[in-house]
Amino acid sequence: MPFTVYINILPQENLLDPQGKATLFALHDLQFSEVANVRVGKRIRLEVDAPDAPTAVDRARTAAQKLLANPISETFEIELA
Repeated sequence: MPFTVYINILPQENLLDPQGKATLFALHDLQFSEVANVRVGKRIRLEVDAPDAPTAVDRARTAAQKLLANPISETFEIELA
């Protein structure tokens, strides 16, 4: 059975995010002064053929741990669509 699983990857909170900081400054220049912080990451969509939802999520988590996210500098969350 096909499942759509999203992997949301962000820089770890304790690390500098230059792209997020540049985006924050640009937003402030455009008069979005209410924005206090920006973290820029990536979202990956996987189509996983699995017998059930927990297996699809587990396979996506394994893919993120082994390849898609850098455990030294990034965190990730799994989201089942």
